[in-house]
Amino acid sequence: MSEKKHSEAGSGDDRRQYVNFGFHKVDPAWRRLPAEDRKRGKCQFIEVVKSYEQDVMVIAYSLVGIRGDCDFMLWRIGHDLLEFQEMTAKLLATDLGKYVTTPYSYLSMTKRSIYVNKHQHPGQEGTRLKLIPGQFRYLFVYPFVKSKAWYRLTKHARQGMMDEHIEIGHRYPTVRLNTTYSFGLDDQEFVVAFESDKPEHFVDLVMELRHSEATSYTVRDTPTFTCVHRELNETLDLLGG
Repeated sequence: MSEKKHSEAGSGDDRRQYVNFGFHKVDPAWRRLPAEDRKRGKCQFIEVVKSYEQDVMVIAYSLVGIRGDCDFMLWRIGHDLLEFQEMTAKLLATDLGKYVTTPYSYLSMTKRSIYVNKHQHPGQEGTRLKLIPGQFRYLFVYPFVKSKAWYRLTKHARQGMMDEHIEIGHRYPTVRLNTTYSFGLDDQEFVVAFESDKPEHFVDLVMELRHSEATSYTVRDTPTFTCVHRELNETLDLLGG
């Protein structure tokens, strides 16, 4: 870590982070390339990601065998939106990137929740501006939009429903929630990302949340992506190369 990074960490850096969930699909034609060409493309791709590691956190996930419309996802976190754009341009210029499309890409930012005022504990979701991702095997991601009727409710009414929502979440300590905010940045209002080593616990949590009062104000919470955390080289190897 650079001296600048150490200084920021030690001084309680309170900058909000940009967050991008980029879901990518590889053209089947890439798998028909000679093995040496595929290897070169993967190495170039990895080198581009490494060249930004001082400023942009990148966590790789595979969706091979899980979804048909995307093969892998890069969860990127940083403080400079322009770096996301520059990195993407360089990734697309690699021999692998020339065969990659992006069916889904969600942009958001960290922000402290206005609803977390009870049951607080250090590092709790909703109280932090910094994400610490990639500590669990599975990630479940979806864009989220609430109805306009939700925003016409009083703060007191919304708080009561969110207290119920938060209480249900606390019954599943093996599931960690990362909510980021997209208002004005992207089509959705939030991007919700749950991390866990226990997919069955996540299924039970979502089923229980469906019975909460706040759910009646949900407009959209799809598509939903189940992602498996792997090192970037492993993620790319699973593409068939």
